[in-house]
Amino acid sequence: MEIAVLVALPLAGALGIALIGERGVSSRFLALATALAEAAVAAVAVWRMLRLPVQSLSWAPSGVLGAVPLSLGMDGLSAPLVALTAFLSIVAVAASWTVGDRPRAHHALLLSLESAVMAVFLAADLVFFYVAWEAVLIPMYFLIGLWGHEDRRRAALKFFLFTFVGSAFMLVGILVAVANTGTTVINDVPRVLTPDMQRTVFWLLALGMLVKLPAFPLHTWLPDAHVEAPTAGSIMLAGVLLKMGGYGIMRVAAPIAPAAFDDAAPLLFVLGGFGTIYGALAALAQDDLKRLVAYSSVAHMGFALVAIATGSQAGFAAAMLVMVSHGLVAALAFLLVGTLAERTHTRSISEMGGLATVLPRWSVAFVFTALASLGLPLLSGFPGEALSVLESARAFGWWSVVPAAGVLVAATYNLRAVRGVVYGATERWSGLADLTPRESLAAASLGFGVLVLGVWPGAITAVTNPAVMRIAQLVQGGAR
Repeated sequence: MEIAVLVALPLAGALGIALIGERGVSSRFLALATALAEAAVAAVAVWRMLRLPVQSLSWAPSGVLGAVPLSLGMDGLSAPLVALTAFLSIVAVAASWTVGDRPRAHHALLLSLESAVMAVFLAADLVFFYVAWEAVLIPMYFLIGLWGHEDRRRAALKFFLFTFVGSAFMLVGILVAVANTGTTVINDVPRVLTPDMQRTVFWLLALGMLVKLPAFPLHTWLPDAHVEAPTAGSIMLAGVLLKMGGYGIMRVAAPIAPAAFDDAAPLLFVLGGFGTIYGALAALAQDDLKRLVAYSSVAHMGFALVAIATGSQAGFAAAMLVMVSHGLVAALAFLLVGTLAERTHTRSISEMGGLATVLPRWSVAFVFTALASLGLPLLSGFPGEALSVLESARAFGWWSVVPAAGVLVAATYNLRAVRGVVYGATERWSGLADLTPRESLAAASLGFGVLVLGVWPGAITAVTNPAVMRIAQLVQGGAR
Protein backbone atom coordinates (compact mmCIF):
# COMPACT_ATOMS: atom_id res chain seq x y z
CA MET A 1 0.00 0.00 0.00
CA GLU A 2 2.99 2.35 0.28
CA ILE A 3 2.84 3.34 -3.37
CA ALA A 4 -0.84 4.24 -3.07
CA VAL A 5 0.04 6.37 -0.03
CA LEU A 6 2.71 8.14 -2.09
CA VAL A 7 -0.03 9.58 -4.31
CA ALA A 8 -2.66 10.10 -1.63
CA LEU A 9 -0.59 11.59 1.20
CA PRO A 10 0.49 14.88 -0.46
CA LEU A 11 -3.01 15.38 -1.82
CA ALA A 12 -4.46 14.83 1.67
CA GLY A 13 -1.89 17.30 3.03
CA ALA A 14 -2.90 19.86 0.42
CA LEU A 15 -6.57 19.46 1.32
CA GLY A 16 -5.73 19.73 5.00
CA ILE A 17 -3.82 22.96 4.45
CA ALA A 18 -6.64 24.37 2.31
CA LEU A 19 -9.21 23.56 5.01
CA ILE A 20 -7.44 24.14 8.31
CA GLY A 21 -4.18 25.88 7.45
CA GLU A 22 -3.30 28.97 9.53
CA ARG A 23 -5.80 27.93 12.24
CA GLY A 24 -3.38 27.44 15.08
CA VAL A 25 -0.77 25.71 12.88
CA SER A 26 1.09 27.50 10.12
CA SER A 27 0.60 26.12 6.61
CA ARG A 28 4.35 25.93 6.12
CA PHE A 29 4.72 23.58 9.10
CA LEU A 30 1.87 21.40 7.80
CA ALA A 31 3.48 21.35 4.36
CA LEU A 32 6.89 20.45 5.80
CA ALA A 33 5.42 17.71 7.98
CA THR A 34 3.59 16.26 4.97
CA ALA A 35 6.69 16.41 2.78
CA LEU A 36 8.81 14.72 5.46
CA ALA A 37 6.21 12.00 5.94
CA GLU A 38 6.07 11.49 2.17
CA ALA A 39 9.85 11.12 2.05
CA ALA A 40 9.70 8.50 4.79
CA VAL A 41 7.03 6.53 2.91
CA ALA A 42 9.07 6.79 -0.29
CA ALA A 43 12.14 5.44 1.50
CA VAL A 44 10.17 2.48 2.86
CA ALA A 45 8.63 1.75 -0.55
CA VAL A 46 12.00 1.81 -2.34
CA TRP A 47 13.58 -0.35 0.38
CA ARG A 48 10.76 -2.89 0.12
CA MET A 49 11.00 -2.95 -3.66
CA LEU A 50 14.74 -3.65 -3.56
CA ARG A 51 14.17 -6.62 -1.23
CA LEU A 52 11.78 -8.34 -3.64
CA PRO A 53 13.13 -10.93 -6.11
CA VAL A 54 11.62 -9.13 -9.12
CA GLN A 55 12.29 -5.65 -7.66
CA SER A 56 8.83 -4.26 -8.27
CA LEU A 57 5.77 -3.25 -6.26
CA SER A 58 2.22 -2.96 -7.55
CA TRP A 59 -1.17 -1.89 -6.27
CA ALA A 60 -4.63 -1.83 -7.80
CA PRO A 61 -8.03 -0.96 -6.28
CA SER A 62 -10.38 -3.79 -5.42
CA GLY A 63 -14.14 -4.14 -5.11
CA VAL A 64 -16.24 -1.49 -6.81
CA LEU A 65 -13.15 0.57 -7.62
CA GLY A 66 -11.59 -2.36 -9.41
CA ALA A 67 -12.98 -1.17 -12.72
CA VAL A 68 -11.33 2.25 -12.30
CA PRO A 69 -7.92 2.63 -14.03
CA LEU A 70 -5.96 3.50 -10.89
CA SER A 71 -3.34 0.75 -10.86
CA LEU A 72 0.09 1.80 -9.65
CA GLY A 73 3.51 0.22 -9.86
CA MET A 74 7.10 0.93 -8.86
CA ASP A 75 10.25 -0.59 -10.30
CA GLY A 76 13.85 0.45 -10.83
CA LEU A 77 12.91 3.02 -13.47
CA SER A 78 10.43 4.89 -11.30
CA ALA A 79 12.03 4.43 -7.86
CA PRO A 80 14.89 6.96 -8.26
CA LEU A 81 12.49 9.57 -9.62
CA VAL A 82 10.01 8.93 -6.81
CA ALA A 83 12.81 9.41 -4.26
CA LEU A 84 13.99 12.54 -6.08
CA THR A 85 10.47 14.00 -6.09
CA ALA A 86 10.03 13.37 -2.37
CA PHE A 87 13.40 14.92 -1.55
CA LEU A 88 12.98 18.01 -3.73
CA SER A 89 9.50 18.61 -2.34
CA ILE A 90 11.09 19.10 1.10
CA VAL A 91 13.59 21.54 -0.43
CA ALA A 92 10.76 23.38 -2.23
CA VAL A 93 8.84 23.81 1.01
CA ALA A 94 12.00 25.11 2.70
CA ALA A 95 12.60 27.51 -0.21
CA SER A 96 9.07 28.92 0.15
CA TRP A 97 9.28 29.25 3.94
CA THR A 98 9.05 33.04 3.89
CA VAL A 99 6.24 33.35 1.33
CA GLY A 100 3.85 35.93 2.77
CA ASP A 101 1.35 36.23 -0.07
CA ARG A 102 -1.40 33.60 0.38
CA PRO A 103 0.96 31.03 1.97
CA ARG A 104 -1.85 28.52 2.53
CA ALA A 105 -2.69 28.34 -1.18
CA HIS A 106 0.99 28.31 -2.13
CA HIS A 107 1.86 25.33 0.06
CA ALA A 108 -1.32 23.48 -0.87
CA LEU A 109 -0.41 23.82 -4.56
CA LEU A 110 3.13 22.59 -3.90
CA LEU A 111 1.79 19.43 -2.26
CA SER A 112 -0.78 18.97 -5.03
CA LEU A 113 2.04 19.18 -7.54
CA GLU A 114 4.01 16.55 -5.64
CA SER A 115 1.00 14.22 -5.66
CA ALA A 116 0.46 14.62 -9.41
CA VAL A 117 4.13 14.03 -10.24
CA MET A 118 4.19 10.94 -8.01
CA ALA A 119 1.14 9.65 -9.89
CA VAL A 120 2.95 10.06 -13.23
CA PHE A 121 5.96 8.07 -12.05
CA LEU A 122 3.83 5.37 -10.43
CA ALA A 123 1.02 4.99 -12.99
CA ALA A 124 0.73 1.45 -14.34
CA ASP A 125 -2.26 2.26 -16.54
CA LEU A 126 -2.19 4.41 -19.69
CA VAL A 127 -5.40 6.26 -18.84
CA PHE A 128 -4.25 7.07 -15.31
CA PHE A 129 -0.83 8.03 -16.69
CA TYR A 130 -2.45 10.61 -18.96
CA VAL A 131 -4.74 11.95 -16.24
CA ALA A 132 -1.78 12.40 -13.88
CA TRP A 133 0.29 13.96 -16.68
CA GLU A 134 -2.40 16.58 -17.24
CA ALA A 135 -2.98 17.12 -13.53
CA VAL A 136 0.61 18.34 -13.16
CA LEU A 137 -0.23 21.40 -15.29
CA ILE A 138 -2.79 22.86 -12.89
CA PRO A 139 -0.74 23.53 -9.74
CA MET A 140 2.33 24.58 -11.72
CA TYR A 141 0.27 27.02 -13.79
CA PHE A 142 -1.03 28.72 -10.66
CA LEU A 143 2.36 28.69 -8.92
CA ILE A 144 3.88 30.57 -11.85
CA GLY A 145 0.87 32.78 -12.55
CA LEU A 146 0.17 33.87 -8.97
CA TRP A 147 3.57 33.88 -7.24
CA GLY A 148 5.88 34.52 -10.18
CA HIS A 149 7.67 37.69 -11.18
CA GLU A 150 6.75 40.62 -13.44
CA ASP A 151 5.82 38.72 -16.61
CA ARG A 152 4.37 35.73 -14.77
CA ARG A 153 0.99 35.56 -16.49
CA ARG A 154 2.44 35.36 -19.99
CA ALA A 155 4.97 32.75 -18.86
CA ALA A 156 2.28 30.68 -17.13
CA LEU A 157 0.05 30.79 -20.20
CA LYS A 158 2.93 29.84 -22.49
CA PHE A 159 3.84 26.93 -20.22
CA PHE A 160 0.22 25.76 -20.17
CA LEU A 161 -0.34 26.05 -23.93
CA PHE A 162 2.86 24.27 -24.95
CA THR A 163 2.43 21.38 -22.57
CA PHE A 164 -1.33 21.09 -23.05
CA VAL A 165 -1.05 20.95 -26.85
CA GLY A 166 1.70 18.36 -26.57
CA SER A 167 -0.47 16.36 -24.17
CA ALA A 168 -3.35 16.46 -26.65
CA PHE A 169 -1.21 14.66 -29.22
CA MET A 170 -0.17 12.20 -26.53
CA LEU A 171 -3.81 11.49 -25.69
CA VAL A 172 -4.54 10.65 -29.34
CA GLY A 173 -1.59 8.27 -29.33
CA ILE A 174 -2.83 6.57 -26.17
CA LEU A 175 -6.33 6.18 -27.60
CA VAL A 176 -4.97 4.69 -30.83
CA ALA A 177 -2.77 2.27 -28.89
CA VAL A 178 -5.62 1.19 -26.60
CA ALA A 179 -8.02 0.78 -29.54
CA ASN A 180 -5.55 -1.47 -31.36
CA THR A 181 -4.30 -3.50 -28.40
CA GLY A 182 -7.44 -3.87 -26.28
CA THR A 183 -5.82 -3.02 -22.91
CA THR A 184 -4.83 0.05 -20.94
CA VAL A 185 -2.31 -1.62 -18.60
CA ILE A 186 1.14 -0.41 -19.65
CA ASN A 187 2.96 -3.71 -19.06
CA ASP A 188 0.21 -5.71 -20.79
CA VAL A 189 0.17 -3.72 -24.04
CA PRO A 190 1.22 -6.33 -26.57
CA ARG A 191 3.51 -5.38 -29.43
CA VAL A 192 0.96 -6.20 -32.13
CA LEU A 193 0.82 -2.82 -33.82
CA THR A 194 1.78 -2.75 -37.49
CA PRO A 195 4.94 -0.79 -38.40
CA ASP A 196 2.87 2.08 -39.80
CA MET A 197 0.66 2.14 -36.73
CA GLN A 198 3.72 2.05 -34.48
CA ARG A 199 5.15 5.12 -36.18
CA THR A 200 1.87 6.97 -35.71
CA VAL A 201 1.54 5.99 -32.05
CA PHE A 202 5.18 6.63 -31.22
CA TRP A 203 5.34 10.14 -32.62
CA LEU A 204 2.01 11.11 -31.11
CA LEU A 205 3.26 9.98 -27.72
CA ALA A 206 6.78 11.32 -28.19
CA LEU A 207 5.62 14.78 -29.20
CA GLY A 208 4.03 15.44 -25.83
CA MET A 209 7.00 13.92 -24.03
CA LEU A 210 9.60 15.89 -26.00
CA VAL A 211 7.80 19.12 -25.13
CA LYS A 212 8.10 18.26 -21.45
CA LEU A 213 11.74 17.08 -21.72
CA PRO A 214 12.24 19.80 -23.23
CA ALA A 215 13.86 18.96 -26.57
CA PHE A 216 14.89 21.53 -29.16
CA PRO A 217 12.91 23.16 -30.83
CA LEU A 218 10.00 22.48 -28.44
CA HIS A 219 11.82 24.07 -25.51
CA THR A 220 10.88 27.73 -25.88
CA TRP A 221 8.37 27.68 -23.02
CA LEU A 222 11.03 26.65 -20.50
CA PRO A 223 13.26 29.75 -20.09
CA ASP A 224 10.27 32.05 -19.56
CA ALA A 225 8.63 29.64 -17.11
CA HIS A 226 11.84 29.31 -15.09
CA VAL A 227 12.62 33.01 -15.03
CA GLU A 228 9.13 34.04 -13.94
CA ALA A 229 8.42 31.16 -11.53
CA PRO A 230 8.97 31.53 -7.78
CA THR A 231 11.99 29.71 -6.39
CA ALA A 232 9.99 26.69 -5.21
CA GLY A 233 8.29 26.46 -8.62
CA SER A 234 11.64 26.52 -10.43
CA ILE A 235 13.00 23.81 -8.13
CA MET A 236 10.09 21.49 -8.87
CA LEU A 237 9.95 22.38 -12.56
CA ALA A 238 13.62 21.73 -13.23
CA GLY A 239 14.04 19.03 -10.62
CA VAL A 240 11.16 16.69 -11.45
CA LEU A 241 8.76 17.95 -14.12
CA LEU A 242 11.34 17.84 -16.92
CA LYS A 243 12.10 14.22 -16.00
CA MET A 244 8.56 13.25 -16.97
CA GLY A 245 9.53 13.55 -20.65
CA GLY A 246 12.48 11.16 -20.54
CA TYR A 247 10.64 8.80 -18.23
CA GLY A 248 7.62 8.74 -20.52
CA ILE A 249 9.69 7.81 -23.57
CA MET A 250 11.39 4.95 -21.74
CA ARG A 251 8.31 3.74 -19.87
CA VAL A 252 5.58 4.15 -22.49
CA ALA A 253 6.55 5.25 -25.99
CA ALA A 254 9.54 3.00 -26.69
CA PRO A 255 8.11 -0.28 -25.30
CA ILE A 256 4.73 0.22 -27.03
CA ALA A 257 6.26 1.02 -30.43
CA PRO A 258 9.77 -0.49 -30.42
CA ALA A 259 10.19 -0.66 -34.19
CA ALA A 260 9.18 2.98 -34.52
CA PHE A 261 11.55 3.91 -31.70
CA ASP A 262 14.38 2.14 -33.54
CA ASP A 263 13.59 4.12 -36.70
CA ALA A 264 13.31 7.37 -34.74
CA ALA A 265 16.53 6.89 -32.77
CA PRO A 266 18.78 8.85 -35.19
CA LEU A 267 16.41 11.83 -35.13
CA LEU A 268 16.15 11.67 -31.34
CA PHE A 269 19.96 11.68 -31.21
CA VAL A 270 20.11 14.74 -33.48
CA LEU A 271 17.57 16.58 -31.33
CA GLY A 272 19.42 15.68 -28.16
CA GLY A 273 22.86 16.45 -29.54
CA PHE A 274 21.77 19.77 -30.95
CA GLY A 275 20.06 20.56 -27.66
CA THR A 276 23.32 20.09 -25.74
CA ILE A 277 25.08 22.64 -27.98
CA TYR A 278 22.19 25.07 -28.37
CA GLY A 279 21.33 25.10 -24.67
CA ALA A 280 24.96 25.65 -23.70
CA LEU A 281 25.51 28.46 -26.23
CA ALA A 282 22.24 30.13 -25.20
CA ALA A 283 23.31 29.92 -21.55
CA LEU A 284 26.66 31.47 -22.45
CA ALA A 285 24.88 34.46 -23.98
CA GLN A 286 22.72 35.25 -20.93
CA ASP A 287 23.21 38.09 -18.47
CA ASP A 288 20.23 37.01 -16.35
CA LEU A 289 21.59 34.37 -13.97
CA LYS A 290 18.27 32.55 -13.67
CA ARG A 291 17.83 32.43 -17.45
CA LEU A 292 21.36 31.02 -17.72
CA VAL A 293 20.40 28.16 -15.40
CA ALA A 294 17.18 27.66 -17.37
CA TYR A 295 19.04 27.23 -20.66
CA SER A 296 21.52 24.92 -18.98
CA SER A 297 18.54 22.62 -18.33
CA VAL A 298 17.96 22.38 -22.09
CA ALA A 299 21.61 21.35 -22.50
CA HIS A 300 21.63 18.77 -19.70
CA MET A 301 18.35 17.17 -20.74
CA GLY A 302 19.82 16.96 -24.24
CA PHE A 303 22.32 14.47 -22.82
CA ALA A 304 19.42 12.43 -21.44
CA LEU A 305 17.81 12.32 -24.90
CA VAL A 306 21.13 11.35 -26.51
CA ALA A 307 21.41 8.45 -24.07
CA ILE A 308 17.81 7.34 -24.63
CA ALA A 309 18.35 7.38 -28.40
CA THR A 310 20.95 4.63 -28.12
CA GLY A 311 18.21 2.18 -27.11
CA SER A 312 20.64 0.15 -25.01
CA GLN A 313 20.62 -0.88 -21.38
CA ALA A 314 23.67 1.29 -20.68
CA GLY A 315 22.07 4.19 -22.55
CA PHE A 316 18.87 4.03 -20.51
CA ALA A 317 20.94 3.79 -17.32
CA ALA A 318 22.94 6.84 -18.43
CA ALA A 319 19.70 8.75 -19.04
CA MET A 320 18.56 7.97 -15.51
CA LEU A 321 21.89 9.13 -14.09
CA VAL A 322 21.67 12.37 -16.06
CA MET A 323 18.09 13.02 -14.97
CA VAL A 324 18.69 12.38 -11.27
CA SER A 325 21.88 14.43 -11.33
CA HIS A 326 20.23 17.31 -13.13
CA GLY A 327 17.36 17.22 -10.64
CA LEU A 328 19.79 17.76 -7.78
CA VAL A 329 22.10 20.27 -9.49
CA ALA A 330 19.33 22.38 -11.04
CA ALA A 331 17.41 22.48 -7.77
CA LEU A 332 20.55 23.66 -5.97
CA ALA A 333 21.23 26.27 -8.67
CA PHE A 334 17.70 27.69 -8.55
CA LEU A 335 17.73 27.68 -4.75
CA LEU A 336 20.94 29.73 -4.72
CA VAL A 337 19.84 32.09 -7.48
CA GLY A 338 16.52 32.62 -5.74
CA THR A 339 18.13 33.44 -2.39
CA LEU A 340 20.54 35.84 -4.10
CA ALA A 341 17.76 37.61 -6.02
CA GLU A 342 15.81 38.09 -2.79
CA ARG A 343 18.80 39.91 -1.32
CA THR A 344 20.01 41.92 -4.33
CA HIS A 345 16.71 42.39 -6.22
CA THR A 346 18.56 41.68 -9.45
CA ARG A 347 19.65 38.64 -11.42
CA SER A 348 22.01 40.49 -13.76
CA ILE A 349 25.51 39.01 -13.81
CA SER A 350 26.96 42.34 -14.98
CA GLU A 351 25.66 44.05 -11.83
CA MET A 352 27.22 41.52 -9.46
CA GLY A 353 30.75 40.60 -8.49
CA GLY A 354 32.86 40.23 -5.39
CA LEU A 355 30.36 38.06 -3.53
CA ALA A 356 33.09 35.71 -2.30
CA THR A 357 33.99 38.15 0.48
CA VAL A 358 30.41 39.27 1.19
CA LEU A 359 28.56 35.93 0.98
CA PRO A 360 31.20 33.24 1.59
CA ARG A 361 28.78 30.38 2.27
CA TRP A 362 26.64 31.26 -0.74
CA SER A 363 29.74 31.60 -2.93
CA VAL A 364 31.15 28.21 -1.92
CA ALA A 365 27.80 26.57 -2.69
CA PHE A 366 27.55 28.37 -6.05
CA VAL A 367 31.06 27.36 -7.14
CA PHE A 368 30.29 23.77 -6.12
CA THR A 369 27.09 23.89 -8.18
CA ALA A 370 28.89 25.25 -11.23
CA LEU A 371 31.53 22.51 -11.01
CA ALA A 372 28.82 19.86 -10.79
CA SER A 373 26.98 21.41 -13.74
CA LEU A 374 30.07 21.41 -15.97
CA GLY A 375 30.63 17.72 -15.28
CA LEU A 376 33.65 17.70 -12.98
CA PRO A 377 34.68 14.12 -12.10
CA LEU A 378 33.56 12.92 -8.65
CA LEU A 379 30.45 15.12 -8.87
CA SER A 380 27.07 13.92 -10.10
CA GLY A 381 27.15 15.50 -13.56
CA PHE A 382 30.12 13.44 -14.73
CA PRO A 383 29.00 9.75 -14.67
CA GLY A 384 25.76 10.14 -16.63
CA GLU A 385 27.06 12.56 -19.26
CA ALA A 386 30.28 10.60 -19.77
CA LEU A 387 28.31 7.36 -20.22
CA SER A 388 25.91 9.16 -22.58
CA VAL A 389 28.78 10.24 -24.83
CA LEU A 390 30.40 6.78 -24.73
CA GLU A 391 27.14 5.00 -25.58
CA SER A 392 26.38 7.48 -28.36
CA ALA A 393 29.84 6.76 -29.81
CA ARG A 394 28.99 3.07 -29.87
CA ALA A 395 25.59 3.65 -31.46
CA PHE A 396 26.22 6.65 -33.73
CA GLY A 397 29.97 6.71 -34.28
CA TRP A 398 31.87 9.94 -34.65
CA TRP A 399 28.67 12.00 -34.41
CA SER A 400 29.14 11.65 -30.65
CA VAL A 401 31.56 14.59 -30.88
CA VAL A 402 28.46 16.84 -30.91
CA PRO A 403 27.31 16.10 -27.34
CA ALA A 404 30.97 15.89 -26.29
CA ALA A 405 31.41 19.46 -27.50
CA GLY A 406 28.44 20.42 -25.35
CA VAL A 407 30.48 19.47 -22.29
CA LEU A 408 33.18 21.98 -23.29
CA VAL A 409 30.68 24.80 -23.77
CA ALA A 410 29.10 23.91 -20.43
CA ALA A 411 32.45 24.55 -18.75
CA THR A 412 32.59 27.95 -20.45
CA TYR A 413 29.22 29.29 -19.32
CA ASN A 414 29.54 27.92 -15.80
CA LEU A 415 32.99 29.38 -15.25
CA ARG A 416 31.86 32.69 -16.77
CA ALA A 417 29.01 32.82 -14.24
CA VAL A 418 31.40 32.08 -11.37
CA ARG A 419 33.83 34.76 -12.51
CA GLY A 420 31.10 37.36 -12.96
CA VAL A 421 29.26 36.72 -9.69
CA VAL A 422 31.75 35.40 -7.15
CA TYR A 423 35.00 37.14 -8.05
CA GLY A 424 35.97 40.75 -8.63
CA ALA A 425 35.54 43.65 -6.26
CA THR A 426 32.51 45.83 -5.57
CA GLU A 427 31.23 47.83 -2.62
CA ARG A 428 27.62 47.67 -3.76
CA TRP A 429 26.73 44.43 -1.97
CA SER A 430 28.77 44.89 1.20
CA GLY A 431 25.73 44.81 3.47
CA LEU A 432 24.18 41.55 2.25
CA ALA A 433 23.37 38.73 4.66
CA ASP A 434 24.74 35.28 3.90
CA LEU A 435 22.70 32.08 3.74
CA THR A 436 20.49 31.47 6.76
CA PRO A 437 20.73 28.14 8.64
CA ARG A 438 17.55 26.98 6.86
CA GLU A 439 18.94 27.86 3.42
CA SER A 440 22.34 26.39 4.29
CA LEU A 441 20.76 23.10 5.37
CA ALA A 442 18.74 22.87 2.14
CA ALA A 443 21.80 23.65 0.01
CA ALA A 444 24.02 21.24 1.96
CA SER A 445 21.47 18.44 1.57
CA LEU A 446 21.39 18.89 -2.19
CA GLY A 447 25.18 19.21 -2.33
CA PHE A 448 25.55 15.97 -0.37
CA GLY A 449 23.37 14.20 -2.93
CA VAL A 450 25.46 15.63 -5.76
CA LEU A 451 28.66 14.39 -4.12
CA VAL A 452 27.31 10.91 -3.30
CA LEU A 453 26.03 10.37 -6.84
CA GLY A 454 29.36 11.54 -8.29
CA VAL A 455 31.42 9.23 -6.13
CA TRP A 456 28.96 6.33 -6.15
CA PRO A 457 26.81 6.29 -9.32
CA GLY A 458 26.15 2.64 -8.56
CA ALA A 459 23.63 3.81 -5.98
CA ILE A 460 21.37 4.65 -8.94
CA THR A 461 22.45 2.06 -11.50
CA ALA A 462 22.02 -0.80 -9.03
CA VAL A 463 18.39 0.22 -8.68
CA THR A 464 17.73 0.93 -12.36
CA ASN A 465 19.58 -1.98 -14.01
CA PRO A 466 16.84 -4.66 -13.77
CA ALA A 467 14.23 -2.28 -15.17
CA VAL A 468 16.34 -0.75 -17.94
CA MET A 469 17.48 -4.22 -18.98
CA ARG A 470 13.86 -5.30 -19.45
CA ILE A 471 13.03 -2.14 -21.41
CA ALA A 472 16.10 -2.52 -23.62
CA GLN A 473 15.13 -6.13 -24.31
CA LEU A 474 11.58 -5.06 -25.20
CA VAL A 475 12.86 -2.35 -27.53
CA GLN A 476 15.53 -4.44 -29.21
CA GLY A 477 13.32 -7.52 -29.45
CA GLY A 478 10.40 -5.59 -30.93
CA ALA A 479 12.61 -3.76 -33.39
CA ARG A 480 13.77 -6.96 -35.01
